[in-house]
This record gives sequence, structure tokens and C-alpha cells, in this order.
Amino acid sequence: MTSVDVAAGRARDLIARFTGTPVLVVGDVMLDRFIVGDVSRISPEAPVPVVRFRSEHVRLGGAANVAHNLVALGAQVSLVGVVGKDAAATALGRALADAGIGADFLVEDATRPTVEKVRIVTGRNQQVARIDYEQDHDVSGELERRVVAAAEAASSGTRAMVASDYLKGSITTRVMQALVARKRPDLPLLVDPKIPHRTCYAGATLVTPNHYEAERATHQRIRTNDEARQAARAFRTLARCDAALITRGDQGMWLSAPEHEGAIAAVAREVADVTGAGDTVVATLALALAAGATLLEAAALANHAAGIVVGKFGAATVTMDELRADFA
Repeated sequence: MTSVDVAAGRARDLIARFTGTPVLVVGDVMLDRFIVGDVSRISPEAPVPVVRFRSEHVRLGGAANVAHNLVALGAQVSLVGVVGKDAAATALGRALADAGIGADFLVEDATRPTVEKVRIVTGRNQQVARIDYEQDHDVSGELERRVVAAAEAASSGTRAMVASDYLKGSITTRVMQALVARKRPDLPLLVDPKIPHRTCYAGATLVTPNHYEAERATHQRIRTNDEARQAARAFRTLARCDAALITRGDQGMWLSAPEHEGAIAAVAREVADVTGAGDTVVATLALALAAGATLLEAAALANHAAGIVVGKFGAATVTMDELRADFA
């Protein structure tokens, strides 16, 4: 068991190959809306803070944030997911366009809302409340067939595929089977998972549970590297995937793959917000593999990207220049 990283020169060479590399993202697209205000008193009507409105902005969330991370790193992205026929879908479309992400493969369903998370936060980035607009039942019937068809069409010419599962209905067994059917040695399939769906991921190249998801799936405690090794092996067996990467926050990562097993030490950073860090990890992994990295090199690059993004507030992205500078 060894702690590993990637040499600076090799890292910069791989990052240089990111530009224009085509990657497919399939999953639960979301819109994150932030209402920002100041809190100076408690309401006389109930013991809750009164927030005086200052500003409002939106960000891409879920699978859309994975796509945003990929574009920020230089990739060319195709995005497949389900949206409603509502104002949130319109706002999501504008945000995707602003980020340079096409919406051609998004599937519209007028019977369900676009997944939207509205966060009320203070000027100091303290969250006061969150409101979720969603229907999280799995797509089925004709809607599921449309998602599969969109994924099949969008996979043409891509060099890596990502399934971003937030349990909002877009990732089903049938959708995963369609992606696995397209997987090749030169076309990896990566999954950012949710544990209730773990049996859906059979055949994936790499699945990336976080510490808590891995504990829940394997019923094993993870406190040490030995425990991480055991849990990662168990997770690979349960999910029937080729490899597993457990993200462990300030403890780094643990990679379990046929050709390598070992710890990847965390890159020391001041943490502002871990929201969306998993999106950054799976995006960087996929793009690095598409650019010719080994799984070990891809994991090391993703570890550096995660170290950068946790220093930002909300579902943020890492740019190619930021990642390259981390290896200066």
C-alpha cells in the first residue's frame, strides 16, 4: 500500500491534452438558486431569522455541474438528462448556454418539475434554509426510452462517459445498461453513485463513492487505510465494477483497481465548502482518462482538483489553468 501522486511534468502534459476532448455526461441535471441576504434579527412571528434580500443568482448543479467542471477544464461536453417545461428549465438552459454547454440532448417532461434547489444564505455564506423542487421517481416507459436514445446518440465520438446519479430519476438500470453496452477499453464509464442504485452500476469502469456511501454500502467502518482498502474491495464486489475510488475528504482517497491499490493523500487546503466536490472529482477523472492517463494518474489529478474546489463556495468548478498551476 503506497501513497501516490503524479509527477508535475506528466500532469502538465495530460492537462494540455484536455482541450477539446469529447466527454458524455448522463444524469440528474439541476439548477442551484441562491438567495443572498443579511440577518440582523429574529422574526416576532416565529423563532426564525429574518433575511433582508440583497441578491439572487443561479449555478448549475448535479450532472450539469459535472458538465460545467468538464467545460472549465477544456472538454467538449454532451449532456443528457431530464428537465421540466417550466421557468427553472428556461433558467437552466440560459446557464448552460452561458457555460458553453449544449442542451440538445436534454429530454423534456412536462409532468415533472426541473430539479431546483433554492438556498437562502447570508452574506457570509451561511445557509439559513433550502427548498427543493423535484419529483424523484425513476423515469420509465416512453420517457426512459427517450433518455436511452439521447444517451446513445450523444455517445457517438465521445472518449469517456460519466453517469452522475443523484437519485432524481434519470439514472435507471436500463439507462446504465445502455451505457455499459458502449463501454470499451478506450471508452471508460465512470459513475458518481448513490448507494440505493449500487446494483445498477455493474460493468462500470470506475465508481466513486464517498466515505459515507462506502460505509453504508459495505457495512464497514472506514477510519484507517486498511479499513479503506477492505471497504473498497468489498464495494467493487457489491457493485460489480472494475475499480472503485473512495473519496475521504481530508483523508484523501483510496483507489482499488486490478492494476493498483493504494492511498492518495489529500492536498492541504483551507476548506470553504465541500458542495459539488464529487462532481469535480468524477469530471477530472473522466477527462484525464480520456486524455490518456492511467487510472492512478487520473485519480491523482482529481485529488488536486478536489483540493482546489473545496476552497470555493457552492457547486464550483476548477479551470485548466488552476489545475496546471497546482503542479508548477
